Amino acid sequence: MLLSIKIQNFALIDSLEIGFGTGLHVMTGETGAGKSIILDAIDAALGGKVSSRVVRRGEEEAQVEATFELNPPLGDWLASQNIEPLEGHLLVCSREITLHKEDGSKDTKGNRNNSFRSRSRINGVLANKQQMEAIRQRLVEFTVQGQTMQLGDEAIQREWLDGFGGADAIQQRKAVSVAYEGCLKAEQALEKRRRSESERLQQLDLFQYQMKELMAANLTDDEELLRLEQERQRLSHSVELQKQSYQVYQLLYQNESGGEAVADLLGQSEGILEDMVNYDPQLEMILTMVRDSIAQIQEAGQQINLYGENLETNPQRLEEVEDRMIQLKQICRKYGSLRDAIAHYHHIQVELEGLRGGGQSLEDLTKAYEDCRYQLQSHCTKLTELRHTIAHDLQRRLVEELRPLAMDKVQFQVEISPTEPTAWGADQITFQFSSNPGEPLHPLTEVASGGEMSRFLLALKACFSQVDPVGTLVFDEIDVGVSGRVAQAIGEKLYQLSMEHQVLCITHQPIVAAMADYHFQVTKQVIDQTSGKKAGTMQEPNPDELRTVVKVNRLDEWDRCGELALLASGKTDHEAIAFADSLLDQAANLRKKLINSSKPMVSPSDAELVLENGINPNPKPKNSPSPRKGKV
Repeated sequence: MLLSIKIQNFALIDSLEIGFGTGLHVMTGETGAGKSIILDAIDAALGGKVSSRVVRRGEEEAQVEATFELNPPLGDWLASQNIEPLEGHLLVCSREITLHKEDGSKDTKGNRNNSFRSRSRINGVLANKQQMEAIRQRLVEFTVQGQTMQLGDEAIQREWLDGFGGADAIQQRKAVSVAYEGCLKAEQALEKRRRSESERLQQLDLFQYQMKELMAANLTDDEELLRLEQERQRLSHSVELQKQSYQVYQLLYQNESGGEAVADLLGQSEGILEDMVNYDPQLEMILTMVRDSIAQIQEAGQQINLYGENLETNPQRLEEVEDRMIQLKQICRKYGSLRDAIAHYHHIQVELEGLRGGGQSLEDLTKAYEDCRYQLQSHCTKLTELRHTIAHDLQRRLVEELRPLAMDKVQFQVEISPTEPTAWGADQITFQFSSNPGEPLHPLTEVASGGEMSRFLLALKACFSQVDPVGTLVFDEIDVGVSGRVAQAIGEKLYQLSMEHQVLCITHQPIVAAMADYHFQVTKQVIDQTSGKKAGTMQEPNPDELRTVVKVNRLDEWDRCGELALLASGKTDHEAIAFADSLLDQAANLRKKLINSSKPMVSPSDAELVLENGINPNPKPKNSPSPRKGKV
């Protein structure tokens, strides 16, 4: 149940705080007085869509805060979100809309657009969009102007029918949705295979050819071409290498031409140094170096001699190397480097597996799709059967709700026609309606008048209230387009709803307003910002300092007479007041009759009402209207 709403700098509201109790609340006032702004603020507090224009002109931030009384299911939900209740029994949803600097763009009316930041909180804890949507569904149900247009939308009708069915219908529709997604994926896989079959075969031939070519090349080493080039150089210069190795051997170790080799010269140096060391031990280190050099020269000579003796010409091996190099260079021209060719080889191994079906042939995919289609059809059939049962129940209950609304001859039927399966089932839902005996049923929006549409929507909401645990129902001019006896019937229905739910209603019908437990008057006032007084009380107000603000007053019984008189006739003379007083008497009698004819649920105790003037009145107990003041 909504206990209060606090609003700061929201649209035309500068600062406003309204308290609510149990039962039926109505808001009245002239057209354009700002009644819907209050509902917009409640909607905004619960995460509804907002724009930068909701921030009052000249301000940088708007704030709204809605306080609700907790019930056990709400308490369990808060616990699941790790959010503590306030004072043990309160839930506070708040919203801050903060403007940023102008971005320079303009809307279609030439007004500058402002970027803004919006933050929602639940009991002071920042909340995301999903959390706000979840808590909104548990707290308030909005029925706003223009919603009757949705009655002709078959998708909305389907949503309402499934919603009336409760958890069973919602769960079965989820099963249909899951099956539909699986069927869609299977169909897409099958169609993709069918469309790409020709391309697949071409790609398969190409990859198979490349696979054969690369397998024949037996690529294992991405440095193989470099090594083969080195081997080719050695084989093609083997004679020259033999000759040169022999020359090096003579120069280093054994010179047959009569000259001294390097080893001989080093041996002579060694003998001289040995004599010198006898006189100067410091030369011992140099002697060691020369001796080491002799050993290395001797080893190098032996190695180069062995290399030359073992080096032979091998024309056959040279031919093999050159043929392999030609093969590898051809591979490189096609695939890049050897490294690229080896990588491509591993890649097409995977691609070939996929192109060959990865274990699933066209027949396998067809069978998989048919299985998914069967599962979808099975779930859709169950949902259709469930919807027929729900439709029968809805038809009965809705007709019962419409009869007291001056539609006692009404006929209503939920037509369920078969369609191709979708994520929402295989049914086309159409609300069929006839308000005149002997006339055939037709789609609701084709034959229902505006007043009938409003009553139909109210009756539909009444049906939902029996299965919906939401605590607060909000109606924005649900009685538009009706008058007289029909308006009285709507007032009675709203009061009946208020026996089990808290109801907030904007109305222009005096007989509906007379049924309320709490009556709020919404007005616009033009004030001078410098003095805070109404512009009409100033002798020479400054036009630049004038601002329009929305004010809300809770009316006592005497003030209600005046407001009802204005709603009924636009006057407050004796006759108008007397008529308004009679409406209140009539409403009191109707309330007693409704109370005696039904057994309403026990409602929570009324919350203390906080008005903008600081007065905290003691509201009358639910269903026991307080006596009015003396009549005019």
